[in-house]
Amino acid sequence: MKTEQQYFNEAITIQQYMDNMDTLKGDSFRIYDNFEVPPNDGFIELLKDKQPKILTITEDWCGDAMLNNPIIRRIAEAAGLDMRAVLRDADTDLIDRYLTNGGRAIPMYVLLNDAGQVIGKWGPRAPELQDNVVNKRASLPDKEDPTFEEAQKALYAEIREESMTNKAFWSFVYEDFKKQVTAALQ
Repeated sequence: MKTEQQYFNEAITIQQYMDNMDTLKGDSFRIYDNFEVPPNDGFIELLKDKQPKILTITEDWCGDAMLNNPIIRRIAEAAGLDMRAVLRDADTDLIDRYLTNGGRAIPMYVLLNDAGQVIGKWGPRAPELQDNVVNKRASLPDKEDPTFEEAQKALYAEIREESMTNKAFWSFVYEDFKKQVTAALQ
C-alpha cells in the first residue's frame, strides 16, 4: 500500500492540474483570478513557518473542487507551499482513507510534514456551504418524481454560479481551511 508521501511524490502540481482541466476549467480560473488571500491575519506566516505539503485529491468535474482548489492554491502560493493533485478515481485506495460520511467526497486536502507524515486534512466543503447545499437539496422533489433529474441539474447549476460569484462563499472556504489547518499545525 502506497503512503501519502508516495502519492504526493507521484502527483502533478496544482498548476498542472488546473491547466489541464477539461471540465469547469473556466469557472475554476474565474475564482482563481479574483480571489485574494486576506493579508495580515497570521495564517500565511504560520504556513511559511511550518511548510506543510498539500496533497489534493480531486476531479475536474466536481463543483466543490471548482470552488476550493483555486482558493487553496492561492493560499499555497502566498505561503510558498508545495501543493500537488491526484485524481480520486485513478486510485481509490487513497480517497478510501479519507471518506466523508462513508462516501468518497472531494476535494480532500491532506497535509504532510517534512517526514511525509499526515498532520491534518481539510475538505470537502466548509460547514456554511454544506448547510447551503443541504437546505437547497431539501427543496428537490422525490427521486421518483419525473422532474427530479431536471430539478437537480438546475440546482447544481445554481450552486455552481453562486460558488463563482458569491465572495462570501470564498471567505467560508478560506476561514474554515485556516481554522482546521491552524489547529493541525499547532
